[in-house]
Amino acid sequence: PHAIRLEGDLTLGGLFPVHARGPAGVPCGPVKKEKGIHRLEAMLYALDRVNGDPRVLPNLTLGARILDTCSRDTYALEQALSFVRSLLPPEGGEGSCPDGSAPRRPPPERLVGVIGASASSVSIMV
Repeated sequence: PHAIRLEGDLTLGGLFPVHARGPAGVPCGPVKKEKGIHRLEAMLYALDRVNGDPRVLPNLTLGARILDTCSRDTYALEQALSFVRSLLPPEGGEGSCPDGSAPRRPPPERLVGVIGASASSVSIMV
């Protein structure tokens, strides 16, 4: 539920502590403005600058999938696994639609790298 997705030819992943660690039984707590939101905004700003200058990556746009680690290593690992899942074919084979046609599925995400996490304990787990 804590994610941002921007379409692009190539996708950069981001893992940032947008929220603090939550109390027992709750993964996420209050928003972290300086160490969370600012880092997220810095990545979005950099993508905007790169995509806005046709000399940097001509004929390509960078997209993003940014996930919240909630400053918790186990939660960040679950989030990071979604990067891996996006590269795998869909479960259950190809299947078919009620009219007999093949289902239309989006192409696999072209994830080229991941930025983050910010804490060593989270980075080690990821």
